[in-house]
Amino acid sequence: EVDDNVHPASTMQLVDALIKANKDFDLLIMPGENHGAGGNRYFIRRRWDFFVRHLLGVEPPKGYRISERERTED
Repeated sequence: EVDDNVHPASTMQLVDALIKANKDFDLLIMPGENHGAGGNRYFIRRRWDFFVRHLLGVEPPKGYRISERERTED
């Protein structure tokens, strides 16, 4: 939506090509996030879920939440 690296139209062109090639794919759209959405806790959980499903072959725990790490003062 607001990616500062890849225009959303390019993403849709890729999706269209994957569909035309009958390829399976996963797509996660993060409204309001730019290309570096890696710090978003929802994105982190969904990425971990993807790896658990596709690398470990098991279902990740339902309703798991990533909490913000507590910061300690030096």
